[in-house]
Amino acid sequence: MDHNYFTGQLPSSLSSLRGIEEVDLSHNNFSGMIPKYFSTFPFLVQLNLSFNDFQGDVPVGRVFSNVTALSLVGNDKLCGGIPELQLPSCLLKKPGRKNMSLPLKLTISLIFGLVGLFLILFAVLFYCFKMQRKCSSTKSSLVDPFMKISYGDLLKATDGFSSGNLIGIGSFGSVYKGVLEDQIYVAVKVLNLQRIGASKSFFSECKALRNIRHRNLVKIFTACSSVDYRGNEFKALVYEFMPNKSLEAWLHSPLDEEQEQPRSLSLCQRLNIITDVAAAVDYLHNHCELPIIHCDIKPSNVLLDDSMTAHLGDFGLARITADSNSEVISDQTSSVGLKGTIGYAAPGKRPTDDMFRDGLNLHKLVQMCLDENVEEIVDPTLVLGEAAAEPLPHLKGINECLISLLRIGEACSRELPRDRMEIHDALNHLLKLKTMF
Repeated sequence: MDHNYFTGQLPSSLSSLRGIEEVDLSHNNFSGMIPKYFSTFPFLVQLNLSFNDFQGDVPVGRVFSNVTALSLVGNDKLCGGIPELQLPSCLLKKPGRKNMSLPLKLTISLIFGLVGLFLILFAVLFYCFKMQRKCSSTKSSLVDPFMKISYGDLLKATDGFSSGNLIGIGSFGSVYKGVLEDQIYVAVKVLNLQRIGASKSFFSECKALRNIRHRNLVKIFTACSSVDYRGNEFKALVYEFMPNKSLEAWLHSPLDEEQEQPRSLSLCQRLNIITDVAAAVDYLHNHCELPIIHCDIKPSNVLLDDSMTAHLGDFGLARITADSNSEVISDQTSSVGLKGTIGYAAPGKRPTDDMFRDGLNLHKLVQMCLDENVEEIVDPTLVLGEAAAEPLPHLKGINECLISLLRIGEACSRELPRDRMEIHDALNHLLKLKTMF
């Protein structure tokens, strides 16, 4: 193969010619490094690579160790090999790295390590700073509120607390619809400070709502403690406005002029509302720093937003309890109108007592009607409405859903507190029921 015009590097396929004895590739234009596989050929006794353009380190071993069997003349870029070839020594490709001293390596490693540690420490401190600001913002006092608002602002927002903006009247005051300057709709609860306990209710509600945030609790924007234009003391709480009013308005309100037909809640909507309220109560009882007992859960205190999501409101009677393993601290109690030990307060005369005789009550009536006679105790319009809206095969599922709801209600309303279902268990049952219905 000598005296040709071959160019490029020698192919690796030549490595399979291990039985070859002589190779003559002289007087060509081969380039690149001399392949090392020639040093592995056991029978190679003559290798002529002269007058090519090979470069780099000459391999060692076998034929490369025999000067008389090897010819490399005319390859000016070769180096290394055995001393008898009298070729120049090969220079290191990266002398800086290979000749780097150990102390220099340690110094560079230490510098990079310190820089990395500093960056990690900075990231941790930055994260902690953000979390601290978030927590401090969440725990800010409602009396020193998120937004500053005056009596004049509320007077303007409610059109002078006009009767046209009156939403409802409660135990300790009236609630008005208002529009702030930035077009935010709010509900303004104005305390009737002539009522005994109203002022205490104001501070109780502030204390209860100061550190709690939940999607099923009415969001409070701010509070106002000032004087009106006559110099009288004025206290108000400003809440997020709920366009669909209260649950009571959907369950019991008579037909008004604005309604063409009575309000009606489907079984699915009722199930969603029950689950929302249970989630709020579970949060208050089990997920607050100090458990909070609402003490006044009723349809008028369950408010509905534009998507019919339920929000529990009116914490004027709420009580903040101490941990179960510690004694009650007097200033942790924000009870209004209820005296005695913090915890369960047994009711007196129940609203349904006059409806039953001979020891029968609403709770026992529900027990008696489960499971076969459940239609006799539920709202007939609810059953008829669902029956009209659903295909016949689904009616059995509706009946099972009603029975499950009544069972949960019965378990949560037993006379002795120790016999009642825990709120987190009730919530889990309701969530499972929602996925099934």
